[in-house]
Amino acid sequence: PHARGTYTRRVSRDKVRLGGMALANGVLVHGPRYWACAIRLEDGGLEVASGLKPLRASEIENRFIRGPARMAEIFALLPEIRRRLPAAQLPFQRPAVAAAMVGSAAAVRLVRGSRLSAAAQEVFAAALAVGPAAVAMRGSNLASYHGAEHISIGTYEHGEERAKEHERCGSHLLGPLLLTSAIGNAVATRAPASVRPAARAAAGVGALAASVELFSWMVQNQNNPLARALAMPGHELQHRFVT
Repeated sequence: PHARGTYTRRVSRDKVRLGGMALANGVLVHGPRYWACAIRLEDGGLEVASGLKPLRASEIENRFIRGPARMAEIFALLPEIRRRLPAAQLPFQRPAVAAAMVGSAAAVRLVRGSRLSAAAQEVFAAALAVGPAAVAMRGSNLASYHGAEHISIGTYEHGEERAKEHERCGSHLLGPLLLTSAIGNAVATRAPASVRPAARAAAGVGALAASVELFSWMVQNQNNPLARALAMPGHELQHRFVT
């Protein structure tokens, strides 16, 4: 019994921190170096594939590019998943989600060109960017697999059955991204008109990098009042719409 207990504690310390993505017919799970994906076929069967990540953000130490690299490594995986699992249905393949993304992008452009204050533009743009896609996901297989992804990863990491909300879901980036984007774009609007597009692009990259670092701080300080406040929009998004 003593040896068995020692082994259990060692495994607990050595657990790999996982990320994931819901598909319309399955779940992708990935660690620092490797990925695995399982999909449900139309006839009820399962197909599973795994491999080494083509891009590994965990090996990047520069904080400015580490955040964008974490996003890029997921998109770098998608062609490999489609090659290994041709029947995989990626999230944005669903017509309602694709239409919501196109519609929200057009609406954001209208808001950016309006006479609203910079702060108001950021609030409306953020809501338009995530709201339609969240509504399109609600009640779909994609939302169901998203919940399954959270339950599976959370149960593995905590050693007990967990709820459909997960503290490291990408939706928790919403709060930090709202804050950092508002600051970045407010600064970019003060740049000369000739360089303003480049300033906005740089502000977008900087906001993403800063929000990922802030998100990491939130995960490590979950009881901090500021961390809880920043996590609230993402938690409500998970709870009510996307899982």
